[in-house]
Amino acid sequence: MRKNKLLLAALGLSGFLLTGNAFAQEQPHVFKNARIIPIAGKPIENGVLVVQHGKITAVGAASDVKIPKGATEFDLTGKVLMPGLVDTHSHLGEGAGADASAPLQPDVRIIDGINPISDSFKRALAGGITTVNVMPGSGHLMSGQTVYLKMREGNTIGDLTFCEDVTNGICGGMKMANGTNPMKANPFPGTRAKSAAMARQLFLDAQQYQSKIKAAKGKADKMPERKANLDPMVEILEGKRIVHFHTHRYDDVLTALRLQKEFGFKMVLHHVSEAWKAADEIAKAGIPASIITLDSPGGKSEAVEVRNSNGAVLEKAGVLTAFHTDDGITDSRLFMRSAALGVRAGMSREKALEALTIAGAKMLELDNRVGSLEKGKDADFIVLNGEPFSVYTTIEQTWVEGKKRFDISNPEDKKFATGGYNTYQTDVHYHTH
Repeated sequence: MRKNKLLLAALGLSGFLLTGNAFAQEQPHVFKNARIIPIAGKPIENGVLVVQHGKITAVGAASDVKIPKGATEFDLTGKVLMPGLVDTHSHLGEGAGADASAPLQPDVRIIDGINPISDSFKRALAGGITTVNVMPGSGHLMSGQTVYLKMREGNTIGDLTFCEDVTNGICGGMKMANGTNPMKANPFPGTRAKSAAMARQLFLDAQQYQSKIKAAKGKADKMPERKANLDPMVEILEGKRIVHFHTHRYDDVLTALRLQKEFGFKMVLHHVSEAWKAADEIAKAGIPASIITLDSPGGKSEAVEVRNSNGAVLEKAGVLTAFHTDDGITDSRLFMRSAALGVRAGMSREKALEALTIAGAKMLELDNRVGSLEKGKDADFIVLNGEPFSVYTTIEQTWVEGKKRFDISNPEDKKFATGGYNTYQTDVHYHTH
């Protein structure tokens, strides 16, 4: 190892240019001389990050961190290092959820429709995203179960999930929606009131099913007939599965809050175009909001009053706030810009950085593993060549669990950051915000 380092030094090359898989992760990796933004505390000048076996083993100032013997060292002088980004709402992976047969389909799992080797995931890596909540669409009141993915290298969906059991485990949340998207011809609702009524009835059915299961007390002959559409609903009622609720207009936001209060489920509001009108109500309910920022507003009428000041208004109200891409509404490669636009509209820099990282991790209940650089957490981080919100800054590297997954100095990786004719071979999800 020492000979390899001396040879590289003689050639004028730094350890920074080594590939993530150059040395086994059994050996400690040390990233030094960077300005580290840990999110969990104040920025660290001349910081050191130590990772091994995919986990962070130390982070701090150079004077406080002991470099392990035999470690592979990466010199990040002049660079900024921060946690991998968490996207709470995306449509990567070419998946599709519920079909046109019914407006409420909680038994549908997006995990069963995702291409795990889709090159759309490379777009996320180029944007510094290391954790993503992949959703079914919003054209239903309930379009199915979401899945939380880590941007690891893998050939099966199980290689990417946080859950260990992709067949029977709870691997994500549940997508719900209201407003214009799920309002269609029969059997779909034609009005906002009917939308809420149909969703309410499904929760009531789930409560009855839950009561029968409890009454059986584990006795097989007493158990109700299994209902694939109600099992995940019981998980929601028991707080094991989070509802991710697509909503835009002020009145629709209030309807979502009423349903949540009535049935007591965990919920994250998504998009919330008119959050600037509803911030106090959202704060009073204690519900987090995952928002989107747009540099070219437009599209459907219920989103016409979206404001990039939503982040600032929600921050002032004390609401836990994250950003998301809704890729392909906004491009995963430009995720950092979402928070920059929020800062431009009045959000604090500190909360905007949190909204890209730890806030989203909390909304997915994954903050014990991702969202900040702390000892014991997953070694997910990104390397930038400047301040995060500068238009001149580029994401140079993305590391997932101690392995380099994106390096802009690699031409094969760079093309996914810069685009170009026929770079992406797969379909992109589109809908009207």
